[in-house]
Amino acid sequence: MASNANHNHHFVFKLSLLLSLFNFSLSQTVVVGAPSPSSDSCNGIFLSYAYSSGTKLKPDDPTHQPYRFESVLTVLNNGDEELKSWRVFVGFQNDEFLVSAADAVLADGTSLPANVGNGTVFAGFPMSDLKTAIETAGDLTQMQVQVKLLGTQFGVAAPGVPLPENIQLANDGFICPKASMQGRNEMQVCCTEDPKFKSNVTVDEEFLPRQSGDLTIMYDVTRTYDSNYWSQVTISNHNPLGRLDNWKLSFDWMRDEFIFSMKGAYPYVVDSSGCLFGPQGQYYRELDFGNVLNCERRPTIIDLPPTKANDTSLGLIPKCCRNGTILPPSMDPSKSSSVFQMQVFKMPPDLNRSELSPPQNWKINGTLNPDYKCGPPVRVSPSQFPDPSGLPSNKTAVASWQVVCNITQPKGASPKCCVSFSSYYNDSVVPCRTCACGCPSNTARTCSANAQAVLLPPEALLVPFENRTTMARAWADLKHLTVPNPMPCSDNCGVSINWHVLTDYSRGWSARITIFNWDETAFPDWFAAVQMDKAALGFEKMYSFNGTALELNGVNNTILMQGLPGLNYIVGETDGADPEKDPRVPGKQQTVVSFTKKNIRGINVAFGDGFPSKVFFNGEECALPLVLPTNDSNRKGSTTILSILVAVVFIMVHQ
Repeated sequence: MASNANHNHHFVFKLSLLLSLFNFSLSQTVVVGAPSPSSDSCNGIFLSYAYSSGTKLKPDDPTHQPYRFESVLTVLNNGDEELKSWRVFVGFQNDEFLVSAADAVLADGTSLPANVGNGTVFAGFPMSDLKTAIETAGDLTQMQVQVKLLGTQFGVAAPGVPLPENIQLANDGFICPKASMQGRNEMQVCCTEDPKFKSNVTVDEEFLPRQSGDLTIMYDVTRTYDSNYWSQVTISNHNPLGRLDNWKLSFDWMRDEFIFSMKGAYPYVVDSSGCLFGPQGQYYRELDFGNVLNCERRPTIIDLPPTKANDTSLGLIPKCCRNGTILPPSMDPSKSSSVFQMQVFKMPPDLNRSELSPPQNWKINGTLNPDYKCGPPVRVSPSQFPDPSGLPSNKTAVASWQVVCNITQPKGASPKCCVSFSSYYNDSVVPCRTCACGCPSNTARTCSANAQAVLLPPEALLVPFENRTTMARAWADLKHLTVPNPMPCSDNCGVSINWHVLTDYSRGWSARITIFNWDETAFPDWFAAVQMDKAALGFEKMYSFNGTALELNGVNNTILMQGLPGLNYIVGETDGADPEKDPRVPGKQQTVVSFTKKNIRGINVAFGDGFPSKVFFNGEECALPLVLPTNDSNRKGSTTILSILVAVVFIMVHQ
């Protein structure tokens, strides 16, 4: 009897185990909804956006009422070629705030939740490539992706349906007509290949070609094991006027990964508590999390100082440890990239050496640098590196992804530098614009954010804005100028540049450039650039800077400048000799630049050709004055401004 009882007990145990495994298998099955019947007539890429449901949300607001919405975006490959790295534009138009998107990310690198009311582009993750029916025997799990969207929209109440304005494929080489309605809740479109589209690259059968951009980030897996892998991240600057200072790089782990160790860079926050109290701590019970560097879902990575370049545990990575400075290739190609490595631990079910997934939603920025917007990682052919043994051969990465970032100007963003104009033929300086770099939203301020900046005497450029009021009023009285009440607000820029037309004669002319640093942060390896529509062709020489003519986008109208070797450093603002009485002193550098008029027809220096149309400092475009100095037909101002030039040079020499 006992043996029968044991037999029955084992039978019941095995049966329950089989049932649990069966249920687990069912729960892991990927269920793909059947495509719409109208997709049968599409022989390209079929897209649909179907509104599922929605409910009213609090708070009640008749003018801007929020509603929850749930929708499904379907992308189906009915073509005869694999669709690599699919991207779809959804023209949201109801001030939508997207909370989640299953099986997709935002292509501009923005993390969810996010505002998408002006439309957005989705990119596939984790399934970025859609195979054809031919190569899969019609397997929808490989041909199709359905992105379940959840978010908040404003103003469209039932029975209205909050559909986007349009949907279309964002991949190059496709034509998409206007989407058509399928009932009241769904819109559809069939995108077909453009017969006129010709790619200028040869597409590899397995990988997409590398793309160009202002800045690219390579994510190369160099070693892989079942539970972890080593990756090398290479940040490369390709823009001749772009740069990064104190770069900060962030991204999202999508599958509970965490950073165990790093070389060549370091997390901005060293914290393993997220792992200890999360699923990572439950799985890796024997791992000492005291040695783990970072467990944040969105870590921020910073560069190391040069003192760590030869550190055996943190450094010894070529092109690492430069304090986060990445220069433009036009300035120094050897310093136009930055490299670091990190050891990444994975979580189930990705515990095999071939299961590799790059982080998403990349973002990079610096101080007083352009803003970058980065696309999603795209799988490319494995990168090759010089063999570490020194042999004349290359070592290939296990897998490689490329992230392309381009300089963008965010809506409402202010410049970080500004320009003032002056000339030998007018003794007044046209200063930086009022609030050129933004103004604080302080209603109690005693200055006007809308008043035009008042003309200044040349010596006023040498002191901070708060010390210029008396000078400006006295100058206005002397010149019989009207002074607004209240006075204009400051430009609020950390860096200002004065462009002074110094001389003008029959065969050539010259200008003087002075760069002022009003911030306490110094600028090592600085550079500036000016674009001049007509006069740049006559550039001859800079006397205290290194100057180089650049051709950008096929146009030779740019002059790049940087300090001479050993002098390429602008100090920060410092206290005056007597801090209680004297104004603070900006860091500054100055040069004279000469131009020829030979072979340049119709150049008129005094009427605008002698002033730049664009000015850049460390890659950031500076705000220009709205007016130019006027030619009052007398040259008395020349003596005054030349005396200020002598004063500036004297101060610089005796600092």
